[in-house]
Amino acid sequence: MTADASYPIGTPGQPWGSAEVALWLSRQTRKRSYESEVLSVIEKLRGRFDVEQYGQLDYRGESFPLFALKSQNWRDDLPYVLVTGGVHGYETSGVHGALQFAGQHAAAYADRVNLMIAPCISPWAYERIHRWNANAVDPNRSFRESSPAQESAALMRLVAPIRNRVLMHIDLHETTDSDESEFRPALAARDGVPFVPGEIPDGFYLVDDSECPQPAFQQAIIAAVAKVTHIAPADVQGNIIGSPMVAPGVIEYPLRKLGLCASITDAPYKTTTEVYPDSPRATPEQCNAAQVAAVCAAIDFALKYRDGFAS
Repeated sequence: MTADASYPIGTPGQPWGSAEVALWLSRQTRKRSYESEVLSVIEKLRGRFDVEQYGQLDYRGESFPLFALKSQNWRDDLPYVLVTGGVHGYETSGVHGALQFAGQHAAAYADRVNLMIAPCISPWAYERIHRWNANAVDPNRSFRESSPAQESAALMRLVAPIRNRVLMHIDLHETTDSDESEFRPALAARDGVPFVPGEIPDGFYLVDDSECPQPAFQQAIIAAVAKVTHIAPADVQGNIIGSPMVAPGVIEYPLRKLGLCASITDAPYKTTTEVYPDSPRATPEQCNAAQVAAVCAAIDFALKYRDGFAS
């Protein structure tokens, strides 16, 4: 079956059924190890954090425990900060940036915030270097009631007790060349719609919440990251990935409407990072460092303005 020149699975104009999903799944292979690359790092951090298993994924005989790192001795008088990574398993610096922040910088905030870090929300996809889970579902469109994604549902259950107490949530992502070569064509084929080519931005950018934008917060993060790696410019239409650039390196999405991870709390300060790891101007180390810089700048800004929004 050939959908079109864009993707080799499916029939043009027809959404995938179970046969197409099964064929797609049969082509996914394990390329790296969640246990050796992620769980081993979490294990080394146990002395500095309370490590909580908040769920387990089970796919075709494979099991993946889900872990969060939490500040030791949480205090009710401190604000809560949520850092998430690996919602899309192929976005490597989101996972390792979260872990690097935990190992190198979290201690600096020990007496100022209650930290919760979920570094790898989609471990099956992390191992396959893929955007979707094993059911061909995108977890980052699935943070909603009765979620179709195990990954999203597990994180929402973890966060539910503190949802209305979170001051800041930063969700760490990447935009890669494979978005255009693999994942967007696959999405179009899965949904039975034409694939319309787009443009991958060269550089770091942020996604703010269009329903409650915080431009000063976003710009503080951009300023910090600009010291580490370059910021994505707008395209000739003034857009980044099809959305108007509202400030240098910033676009806006309706986070809750789209079921995005950054919508899962009532935090006044929230953002989604997007690193570009395929740029000839960025190394993997810079990508991780950019995520770390974004987390630190986000927490610093949120603490400074915790008693009121900054405009």
